[in-house]
Amino acid sequence: MITSGSATGIGNVVICGAGVIGTSIAYHLAKLGVPSRVIDPVGLAPAASGKAGGFLALDWNAGPLDELSRRSFHLHEKLAQDLDLDDKCYRRLRCEAVAVDGSDRVVQPSQKKLQGLNDIDWADVGVVGSRCLGTTDTIAQTHPKLFVEALWRDAEKLGCEMLIHEVDDVQLSSDGKSVTGVKIKSKKNKDGGEQQDPSEGEVIPADVVIIAMGPWSSRIKSLPVPQLYGQKYHSAILRPKRVLDQAVFFQGLGDPEVYPRPDGDVYVCGYPDSPVIIQEEPGSVQVRPEAVDRLINVAGKLSTELAEAEVVRNKCSSCHLPVTANGMPAMGPFTGVKGAYIATGHSCWGILNAPASGEAMAELIVNGETSHVDLRPFYPR
Repeated sequence: MITSGSATGIGNVVICGAGVIGTSIAYHLAKLGVPSRVIDPVGLAPAASGKAGGFLALDWNAGPLDELSRRSFHLHEKLAQDLDLDDKCYRRLRCEAVAVDGSDRVVQPSQKKLQGLNDIDWADVGVVGSRCLGTTDTIAQTHPKLFVEALWRDAEKLGCEMLIHEVDDVQLSSDGKSVTGVKIKSKKNKDGGEQQDPSEGEVIPADVVIIAMGPWSSRIKSLPVPQLYGQKYHSAILRPKRVLDQAVFFQGLGDPEVYPRPDGDVYVCGYPDSPVIIQEEPGSVQVRPEAVDRLINVAGKLSTELAEAEVVRNKCSSCHLPVTANGMPAMGPFTGVKGAYIATGHSCWGILNAPASGEAMAELIVNGETSHVDLRPFYPR
């Protein structure tokens, strides 16, 4: 067993943030007999958790993240069974790295064997080489939003409650040594006055508070939350005539990434912005049309099937991946403040690592120790 150093008493538990990390913590706490209240200004999966690609890799992380990723990869399959997710939400698939030269030369199926490109499925324009990045033993995918919704359905059945409010801060005891609640912001009327709803501007009592607000976590000022940044990615959704089953990381043309989904959609992303302190609000992140168009255009330069695919404009989106200065997630208790925890900063691996993160955080809060993953390398400092 991996001990945290001290067990935490359980009372009213409030989770700030209804993304995949916060929802996973709520689910795993509920499975341990501790229902929680989850606070979010929008609702389930309002940001990256509802707009990410859902790519899962067993062994692509090193150091402390390796243990977390391996545990989480296997939990995804178990949860797919436990939550009764169909193959439109979770599946294993293959993954290839494909080098392209930017030309419009189409590699015909009969030429792939001669050129040593046997393992490439749908990528066929300007291809000059490839290598396997993973098989169905090590690569999988989930539909992030459907996954979060499934976690919440079970959590809700076990007594969890969703509150739609904007978190203002965490309230501490007079000596600052324990949490006592979560302050929620008063909403403004159109004329700028305070909204009269008595539930607004109040404090929700709590003995345990978990900050899982992604790149917005740094807005909490009463706790020493590390600086979080948002790295904005855009994505385009295409729908070719057939269901594709090979994820591809391209080398060339700006290195786009393409994740076909089992429902027939193809998720294309790449060309991220630099990380910044986020100004946009959850649920109101701007989608730049020119960024989406760039992804659509480059997809057509990689595959004849994607060039002919339908563009599903209403699914094209953008989101901010939460990143820390050292590139590692921040997970665990705040030193010296009883009942205060954080779980955020998972970057591009948030969907992958959510199950094991939720499991470990729940164990730490309830039992004072974790059974599978050592969270100490991720403790906030």
